[in-house]
Amino acid sequence: MFLGRVIGEVWATKKVSDLDGKRLLVIEALDERRDPAAPKVTPVVAADPLGCDLGERVVVAFGKAARVACGGDGDFAFEAAVVGIVDDVEVPGAPASWGEEGERCS
Repeated sequence: MFLGRVIGEVWATKKVSDLDGKRLLVIEALDERRDPAAPKVTPVVAADPLGCDLGERVVVAFGKAARVACGGDGDFAFEAAVVGIVDDVEVPGAPASWGEEGERCS
């Protein structure tokens, strides 16, 4: 899992049936201070079962946990899903941007 911010939305008119009715968001990780040898994770396209707004901070899960969070037994054709909308973050020494709400769209 990681903390991220919703930075966009994806629309696809042709897709596998597993994605029918699922909103897809583009999520950027809040923490970009990663070991240079580690592969960059973001941005990530994630299914959104919660109805997130642009700019909101979210918790994103991967793998079976993400698929189960979207109401199935874990057999869907996606790898990431929003599993929480963050109200507040308290991490000593975290960048100021972690606590800032981004622009929201209604």
